[in-house]
Amino acid sequence: MIKNEKQYRITKAQARRFQEALAELASQERPANITPRLWQAQREAAESQWRELEQQIHAYENLQAGKSKGLLLEAVEDLPKTLIRARIAAGMTQEGLAQRLGVKTQQIQRYESTEYESASFARIRKVVEALGLTMDRPARLVRNG
Repeated sequence: MIKNEKQYRITKAQARRFQEALAELASQERPANITPRLWQAQREAAESQWRELEQQIHAYENLQAGKSKGLLLEAVEDLPKTLIRARIAAGMTQEGLAQRLGVKTQQIQRYESTEYESASFARIRKVVEALGLTMDRPARLVRNG
């Protein structure tokens, strides 16, 4: 998941390099010392990685463009990524969120890099408030089993 502009630029560059490598592979003949099956597997692996990067880029660009009116939280485990997506969708940088919370930008970077693992519940509530998030309906917790 792309979390900021720096990661976005790096991911775009990586995707471009993968695309160039794929074009190079397509123009080459299979080396004699590589089996057809292995040659195909290498190409498919590179294509898969390129598609994954492109999906991440597309998701980040959609969030930035405001194409996500609401963010669905299906499980508690999804909360950290949902908070990051909400920040991006709000057009807010990590620095902007830090200013709203009265903390250093590095703290937000740490929270997001670890997906809020070290953040207290009180801090997560403040992040939710700073992002202006609300739930459109009550959540219901159910016990497994």
